[in-house]
Formats: sequence, structure tokens, C-alpha cells
Amino acid sequence: MDEDRLNTLLQKFPHVHVLVIGDFFLDKYLIIDRQLREISLETGLEAHQVIAIRTSPGAAGTVTSNLRALGVQVTALGFIGDDGQGYELKRGLIERGVNIAPLIEVADRFTPTYTKPMVREADGHVHEIERLDIKNRSPLPHPLEDALLERLRALVPQVDGVVIADQVPERNCGVVTDRVRAEIGNLALQHADKVFIADSRARIGLFQQVMIKPNAREATLAVHPYWTGEIDLETARQSGAELFRRNQKEVFLTVGAEGILLFTSQGCQHIPAVPVEGEIDIVGAGDSVMAGIVSALCSGATPAEAALLGNVVASITIQQIGTTGTASPEQVRERFRSWQRS
Repeated sequence: MDEDRLNTLLQKFPHVHVLVIGDFFLDKYLIIDRQLREISLETGLEAHQVIAIRTSPGAAGTVTSNLRALGVQVTALGFIGDDGQGYELKRGLIERGVNIAPLIEVADRFTPTYTKPMVREADGHVHEIERLDIKNRSPLPHPLEDALLERLRALVPQVDGVVIADQVPERNCGVVTDRVRAEIGNLALQHADKVFIADSRARIGLFQQVMIKPNAREATLAVHPYWTGEIDLETARQSGAELFRRNQKEVFLTVGAEGILLFTSQGCQHIPAVPVEGEIDIVGAGDSVMAGIVSALCSGATPAEAALLGNVVASITIQQIGTTGTASPEQVRERFRSWQRS
């Protein structure tokens, strides 16, 4: 891919409409100043003093934010609780220009939330301490599942692509239940002109009829559930090949600093990462890769071009320290230019 081809793809992004269905979390950062520490009179334990709060959409919301930063139109489908976390999550999505009309608000489910206390030490160093997770740990009620499926069927004809973000490891407790996953496969068959691509923390091997974007660990465990050893590039390659053999849909297997192993009917192709220097923060890197891939595919890119664009986007976001980064089209252009010159 040369710069002219990249620009052709980027110019199409504002005309692309992607549906993101999955588990929308709230990422909530509590900034704690250690110098203001107090000791609780009641318990004798340290009372952490919060001096700032920062929230942003997480999980499915992270790929959504990345898509919007690239200029793509986005509709969100999932559920949130009737609670303060849900309010903050909706506000964050609206600020980013996401269509949240299909989101379902329910009173008897939590808004999934990752609360991340960040301690600022006296020397200015900031580090994360134990995270607090709020998740739904009971199966998704059938009426809510029915409502999600009804909205999904209505929305697919209106969009160019569908991203499935399966974040919750507890089976059938998040948005992407067994039944929802099966219907996504059916819809992908019915709408062969649409781009369908899934990301899943625990069940990437169960998706059918859609492209998938696992990392090396997810791919290996999907093929070898009891794997306990190291996962080297060859192990990842074998696992990706097996996932493609099972599903016959493209596999974009991310392998960290090595980039992406792309599996198609032509075999395996290694798409190297775009090298970066200095400190990096890989939180959310997979979501930025996903955003680059699906935006490119919906704009007419080949799978190899899409994988390369995903790598370019990730090379930008991992250099944004302490936050879940995004990349603009102009940043993508500049990074591509500098990479080609190197």
C-alpha cells in the first residue's frame, strides 16, 4: 500500500457506518494523592484521598472511541444499568458522537465498570493499584436477550460493518450470549456484503461465519484449552491456521510487537508491526487495531491492507501513556509517511 492508496481509504471513512454490539464498560479512573493520605479512625486503614475522577467508555466503548476518532459513523448496541455508571457511560459515548439510541437501559443489571485507582506518589510517579470490577454474574434474562436480537436484526441492513466485542468471560452473562452469537452468524450469512468481525476474551473459537481478531493467547487457548506453556510465534501461527480451517473466514491474529498474522484462503501472511521508540502503553491496543481493520475493510481495502492500517493505528495509540489512546486520520497519514521514509 502506498500513500495514495492510504488516502483513498481514509477519505472513505466518514461515509462508513459501523455497528458495535457487545459489552460496553465504563472505565473510571480515581486519581489518588499519596501526600494527602489519612488514616481512618474507625479501621486504622489508609483512607485514599481522591483528587480527580476521569471516566471514558471501555471494552466495546474503546473500539467505538477509536472508530469515531478515525471519522467513522458508529451505532452502539448493548445494555447498561439504570445507575450513575450508566449515565457516565452514555455521556461519554454521546460526547464522542456515537448513536446510542439502540442501547437498552435496564434497572436490574449493573453497568459494567472497571474502577482503576491511580496513586500519585510524592515524586510524581503514578501507578495503578488493585482494580475494582463491577460485572453482571448472572445469565442475561431472556426478555433482554430478545430485545437485543430484535434491534440487531433491524440495524444490520443499515450499516456497512458489524464489530462484535465480547468482553465478559462469564458465559451468557454479557451481551454476546450463545444465542446472540448464533444469530450473528446467521445474519452474516444473510448479509454477505457486510463486514462482520469479532473480538472475544474467552470464546473466539466459537464464532462462525464472521472474521475474527484474536491475540496469540486467545487463539492458542481456543485451539488448546489446557495450554500452559509459552506462546511463541510458531504456536500462534499454528493456532491461527486451525481457527481459519474451522471457520474459513479471515483471521487477524495480533502478535504484539511482531504485528499481525493474517490467515486467508491463500495461507498465512505476516504483516509486520510499525516500529515505535520510547515508552509505550499497550492498554487498548487490540481495540485500535480492530478499528483500523474494520474501517479499512468497509472502505474496500484488502485484508492485508486492513491489517497494515490496523498496525499503523496501534503504533499511534500505544504511545499515549496512561490513557486508552485513539488516532486521527491525520496522525495515521503522518505515521505512514514517517514509516515509509525510515
